[in-house]
Parts: sequence; C-alpha cells; structure tokens
Amino acid sequence: MAKTARLSVYQTIRQVPLVPVFYNPDTEICAEVLKACYRGGVRAFEFTNRGDFAHERFADLSRLCAREFPDMALGAGTILDGPTAALYLQLGADFIVGPTFSEEVARVCNRRKVAYLPGCATLTEITTAHEWGVEIVKIFPGEVLGPNFVKSLSGPLPFVSAMVTGGVEPNKESLSKWFGAGVVAVGMGSQLFPKNVLADRAFDKIEATVSDVVRIIAEL
Repeated sequence: MAKTARLSVYQTIRQVPLVPVFYNPDTEICAEVLKACYRGGVRAFEFTNRGDFAHERFADLSRLCAREFPDMALGAGTILDGPTAALYLQLGADFIVGPTFSEEVARVCNRRKVAYLPGCATLTEITTAHEWGVEIVKIFPGEVLGPNFVKSLSGPLPFVSAMVTGGVEPNKESLSKWFGAGVVAVGMGSQLFPKNVLADRAFDKIEATVSDVVRIIAEL
C-alpha cells in the first residue's frame, strides 16, 4: 500500500515541481536513475508501465524507496485501467498517472485514498477529472498543446492545478514559458535521460541535470 498520504503527495510535487518520468527493463539502471534523481533533489518519481514485467521493476524500486528513500513519493505511470492501477497500488505506488482520464482508475484510487494525475487535453476532460476528485491534472501531450493552452485556463478555470508532461526541456527558457503560463509542476522523461548517458551509465550526469532543473525552477 502507499506509504505517502494523498495530500502529502500533492504537497511534495508542489514543493519540488519536477517529476521525472522513466522506464527501463534493467533493474540496476532503474535503481541508479532513481538514486541520481533523489540526490539531485527530486522527491516524486514516476515509473511508467511500458514494458513486459514493468511491474516487477516497479516492485524493486518500491522496496528501494521504502528502505533508503522513505521521503520519495514513487508513482506508477501510463496506467489505463482499474486492474492495472490496483496491481501497482498493491506494489506500493504512492500515486497513479495516466495519459488519459479513466473513471475506473479514479474509482480505484479514491477507494484507497491515493493521488491520481490523469492526462487531459480539453477543458471537458479537466472538469470531468475534477468531478472525480482529481487535484492535479496532467496536461498531455504538452508539446502539442503548448504553454498558451495552460495560460488560457486561467480565465474559465482559475482553480486548475496543472502539471505538464511532454514538450518541456531542461533549460531556463523552456521552464520559464511553462511556469509563466501557470503550471504547478513539470514531468520530464527523455530530456533528463538521454540514451547515450544511460548507455554509458553516466548517472552523475543525470544527477547534475536534475539538480540544475530543480535549481532553475526554485529561482523561477
């Protein structure tokens, strides 16, 4: 079961508004990436359900967090249905993320009082998610919707708390656009974990990049 309460997850994301998004079939690489992100200042980490036996890698990370990083909120991403959400909750997921909104997933998460951050691309999807108790919506795909979409929400939906995933780069120019538009957090994947860096197992470079992003966001 989740070790971090739902409201605490939201607070953690707001306090350190960078959520790395990662998947790899290699357990050791997963562990080293999570450790590098933690050293870089991250306190919420999303492991995506994107490969065979991904839940087994997640279980390894869940045990690692419980043992060494109890203040790290570990979430499961790319969750599309209730049974998959239940599986990851049983493995200790502190929050659930999806590319779309699912009433079935929302019901499972609400029953267990676990944070749910669904992907939304329209105002209807956002307000529907709110009706199901979602506190932070994931604006996705960010590279398609753009910062102006987030900025436009402040008129009709000034109460929206949005995290964007996709289209965010680890530099001040990109981060300034998104936070200036009004997001409360950003999710970043391949920009934090270039293939060549992973191939070289240069986890110190990942730590440095994450640390720079955390610092830039704090300054913004």
